[in-house]
Amino acid sequence: MSRLDSKIVAITGASSGIGAATALELAGRGAAVVLGARRTDRLDSLVGRIRAEGGRAEMLEVDVTRRADLEQLVALAISRFGRLDVLVSNAGVARTAPMAELDTSGWDLMIDVNLRGVLHGIAAALPVFRSQGHGHFVTTVSTSGIKIVPTQAVYAGTKNAVRTLLEALRQESTDGVLRTTCISPGFVRTELADYMDNLEQREQIRQAFESFGISPDAVARAIAFAIEQPDDVEIGDMTIRPARQG
Repeated sequence: MSRLDSKIVAITGASSGIGAATALELAGRGAAVVLGARRTDRLDSLVGRIRAEGGRAEMLEVDVTRRADLEQLVALAISRFGRLDVLVSNAGVARTAPMAELDTSGWDLMIDVNLRGVLHGIAAALPVFRSQGHGHFVTTVSTSGIKIVPTQAVYAGTKNAVRTLLEALRQESTDGVLRTTCISPGFVRTELADYMDNLEQREQIRQAFESFGISPDAVARAIAFAIEQPDDVEIGDMTIRPARQG
């Protein structure tokens, strides 16, 4: 029996890429998954696939920039399955441009989704985790926060801010109730580049994804590994990137 058989896991950004792969991986190992994203047509299809394969899944339209949506996602997990064991905060956006372009709307979007969205999840799930005596925050960060490069200053900044707040939360929670895990993917074949405004940079990143990017399944397996550890074991940080990534 897998250690994931009894887990109840909520996932944001679950309609594609790493989020969808994680939903399939965890459900396939016996976890019940509660999926949140804005694209409900994709969520509906994913939930249907999981259920058809014998898994347990629920879905909710979620915009992580709205705190109430995260509260509703957590409430759905509790009402349907009785508790929430893990919150995987995976929703994220990337806008790349030199700072001199002053893309303030892009800055605001990344701060709202990548940072504030994670905080909204923590605000919704932390009281539940404390009340039930256990809980695990798993958050998708990025190798962009490890190797700082031009045009990614604000994106990397939001990711490193999340890394900082998760480490502080970890240090505040050494009573054994909470676990925190930061997952830092490198080039992964996802739709992340599809919404970048700079067409040249979008094409460069797409080519890198296609040339040597790894499958979202690889990241999903890493997330499963972190979750399935015994309760007294915490995987704090994991970096998953292509062997060819510089």
